[in-house]
Amino acid sequence: MSGSNFCIHRFMEILKEAYREWNAPVISLMAATGATPFGVLVATLLSLRTKDEVTEAAARRLLSRADTPERMLNLGEERIRELIFPVGFYPTKARRLMSIAAILVEKYEGGVPDSMEELLALPGVGRKTANLVLVEGFGIPAICVDTHVHRISNRLGYVEAPTPEKTEMALRAKLPLEYWVAYNEILVAFGQTLCRPVSPWCSRCPVAALCPRKGVERFR
Repeated sequence: MSGSNFCIHRFMEILKEAYREWNAPVISLMAATGATPFGVLVATLLSLRTKDEVTEAAARRLLSRADTPERMLNLGEERIRELIFPVGFYPTKARRLMSIAAILVEKYEGGVPDSMEELLALPGVGRKTANLVLVEGFGIPAICVDTHVHRISNRLGYVEAPTPEKTEMALRAKLPLEYWVAYNEILVAFGQTLCRPVSPWCSRCPVAALCPRKGVERFR
């Protein structure tokens, strides 16, 4: 089945139903349980190259003591490092959190900006982080493309793009706006549960009939 006759509406309808049985991605879970835009930003920065369970524990430890940029600054870099350990690159992340907190206090009166351009201007914030903050922090339609979204969108043949950033641009041109907010959350859970990078669980997949398995050499 080619990307031209792939039905995104049917695909999303099926996965929305199946998603009820899967674990929500950590950032979506934190947003659903009351995280502020600042909390979403902090958790997203901590999540880079870190497992979900480690990210969630570290983010909740840190945010329980510093849930605003002002409190983050008062906490100090050394204490932040202690609280977020063992997330990946924790010394660098602690330093960036201090820099971001200072900018948010000085430029945004302690708030978090809700535009892509302003978010990208923050230290260490790339397109994936900015898009996720817009979606999960503010409910603003955006397309966050991480490794799961990139892999699955291309595996389906819905887009053909060599990098996550190009996948984002292809999805922006093609994906119906009604799915922008949910797309990352559902595909991340799908990728973690069934549509794995290597040897995906095609025999258990509810959308297997819609998928041409592009680039899949071995599956279960």
